[in-house]
Amino acid sequence: MATRPKMQQGLLQFPFEWGGRREGAGRKPSPGRRRVAHRKKPELEKDSPLHITIRLRDGLPSMRRKAEYRVLRAAFAAGKERFGFRLVHYSVMGNHAHLIVEADDRRALRRGMSGLMVRMARGLNRLWRRTGGVFGDHFHEQRLESPRQVRHAIAYMLHNARRHRIELPIPLDYYASGPWFDGWNIELEIVGHESWEVPVTAAQSWLLRRGWRKHGRLSPFETPAHAS
Repeated sequence: MATRPKMQQGLLQFPFEWGGRREGAGRKPSPGRRRVAHRKKPELEKDSPLHITIRLRDGLPSMRRKAEYRVLRAAFAAGKERFGFRLVHYSVMGNHAHLIVEADDRRALRRGMSGLMVRMARGLNRLWRRTGGVFGDHFHEQRLESPRQVRHAIAYMLHNARRHRIELPIPLDYYASGPWFDGWNIELEIVGHESWEVPVTAAQSWLLRRGWRKHGRLSPFETPAHAS
């Protein structure tokens, strides 16, 4: 029987200044990109995990900057657990964000996402000194139905910056929820975020709490595949 590798500890310090791609990071919406279809969504089972994608309207500044990220973290912290909705993981890119959430039912998902997106939009508009819409369309959702699919989605999200070829000074992405993730395959001592209000909440579904671990914990150096 294979033995489990010995856990090792590393120190990860979040920097105050860092390089890499910033403005406009991430794939740009191309002309004619198909928008989210406005069709009736299937009902959700209680605690159903979902992969959510939301996009900025064209022409707005990047969300992947320090000031914008402070605004988004505050919005996440305030709206992470309301109305039977829970924000469990996230990744912020230049013009879009990925979330893994749970919702007790479709009404909980609708109310929770509406509140979260309103907080995000208001905060960004205050920062940008503008008014008007911030997000270009309804959010896109994908139901996560198996342990393997959930593990794949978490890896895709926490390592999404690497997929976009964004240079990172440490293995973990500063603009994702990796510091609050307890599923790494090595022990990491992460410093530099202790004063932040926690922007995510604990999962309640079996798939997000334990089920995905059947396929192995995540490595901070893992290369994610495309989401499926």
